Amino acid sequence: MGDNTIYSRRNTAIDMLRGLTMFIMIFVNDFWKVHGVPHWLEHATYGEDFMGLADIVFPCFLFAVGMSIPYAIERRYAKGFSAESTLGHILSRTFALLVMGAFITNSEFRLSPEAPYPIGVYWFLMAIGFIGVWNQYPKPASEAQKNLFRIFKIIGVLVLLYLAFTFRNPKGGVFGAYWGILGSIGWTYLVCAVIYFFGRDRLKFLLPVWAAFVLICLLGTPLREEFGGEPILAFPEQNFYYGMLGVLHIGNGALPAFTMGGMILSILSARYAGNAGGWKLRNGLLAAALLLLAGIVAHYFWIVAKIGSTPPWVFYVSAISVALYTLLDYLASHRVTAWFNLIRPAGTATLTTYLVPYVFYGFADVTGIILPDWFTHGFMGLINCLCFAFVVIGVTWVMEKLHVKLKI
Repeated sequence: MGDNTIYSRRNTAIDMLRGLTMFIMIFVNDFWKVHGVPHWLEHATYGEDFMGLADIVFPCFLFAVGMSIPYAIERRYAKGFSAESTLGHILSRTFALLVMGAFITNSEFRLSPEAPYPIGVYWFLMAIGFIGVWNQYPKPASEAQKNLFRIFKIIGVLVLLYLAFTFRNPKGGVFGAYWGILGSIGWTYLVCAVIYFFGRDRLKFLLPVWAAFVLICLLGTPLREEFGGEPILAFPEQNFYYGMLGVLHIGNGALPAFTMGGMILSILSARYAGNAGGWKLRNGLLAAALLLLAGIVAHYFWIVAKIGSTPPWVFYVSAISVALYTLLDYLASHRVTAWFNLIRPAGTATLTTYLVPYVFYGFADVTGIILPDWFTHGFMGLINCLCFAFVVIGVTWVMEKLHVKLKI
């Protein structure tokens, strides 16, 4: 079990990786309102042997989540928190991500005309509820201020309960347990954080677990049609193996493989932080090259696809994540970080950044404001989405200054 003092210093490169990934996520998530987006920027369609930029962002973020886990848990132990408290913290973070994911994902179904509010108002109230419950309030200066913060949290809970009980989708359905992106992050975080909780930074334990997730993906993903189109390990649909993978929220192993890969790279980065930048750059790029090679070999047997979470997708995106972090760490070690100031809030106030677009979408829905047609096509449409990403980060920065920052 490692020395948790090696995790005491903030790893700027992880913030940079998380911030860059979130910036690109806001950019690609805004494509729905523009036309003529180049295919290489978009998601691949079902069954397509292709990986666009939008297919890379989510797993890169999962990789960044994994990189943060050793630092977060070891710092808690360094501050004197107990194991029970740390496990409780993991569960509370998971719960928060699942709840937020459910509210966001339900809203993607839109609303029935019988709902007591339009979708724009739903998004406004959702943001108010999230901020009320999970805002990082400043340390109260008095008992009155402490009580005021409690009232804000209670109001947040009541707002979310109101939305949950009054929500109706266009088919008349009620609020459901649909997790979406944040929920997938939550379940994957839970699996990997609990593994780290028991294994800490012992690579002899974590590496086989990562290999097991990759193996599950290799055995459980349907092969190309020319190889039969069936998984190597094919069971009847109802079986104990698939049931356990579902109960443990492991799926086909792809998502936890990304997060476990991030954890392992984070541990190695912390252990060898004192080594020369050239040594870390060379070995990091070598690891990325090996993952790329594994992806090329796997691509012969499986298509590369986010939909289906295929092995080549896992290897290719892992290679990209390792290479990107390695380059960012090299830049950080040489203090080439001024560019990061433009997007820093996306790396340090990530949840707030993810929430802000829904406030803008809610405002547009309530006011009926639409963009001019010339700003929603082709190149100008991409400029539109790029400007939106920068505006979202700017608003996040202002909110931080006003002590509004989601933290779980």
